[in-house]
Amino acid sequence: MSLTSEQVTLIQKSFAKVAPIKEPAAELFYGRLFEVAPEVRALFKSDLKEQGAKLMATLAMVVAGLGALETVVPVARKLAQRHVGYGVTEEHYAPVGSALLWTLEKGLGDDFAPEVEQAWASAYGLLSEVMIEAAYRTAPNAVMGVA
Repeated sequence: MSLTSEQVTLIQKSFAKVAPIKEPAAELFYGRLFEVAPEVRALFKSDLKEQGAKLMATLAMVVAGLGALETVVPVARKLAQRHVGYGVTEEHYAPVGSALLWTLEKGLGDDFAPEVEQAWASAYGLLSEVMIEAAYRTAPNAVMGVA
């Protein structure tokens, strides 16, 4: 489970271009998510502006930590377990990834080159698999480090 250092650099440099437009990027993301997976709209009980800020803060933390996945993975696992309580299912991860890539494409324009898209797709694939495993395929005690 890893990303190349080149992929990490591509993700971090591209996210630095998204960070200044984080509010409209979050709006684009949720608009697209609700378009491709309308059933998830009911899962969002709080203000979407607040939710967007949380999304962008989480993305910033993950992107900053990609060079040291051992620090990001435990956080991702806990996040996944919390999301189960909100009603998130394994099937929701694919449309979230699709909406994320679409948002990055819209936000980055020509800077969303094929290698940048592939780096983001690889990172999302890796982290979503970690989250799915933690949330739906691992015994609760094992996830918490209790054997």
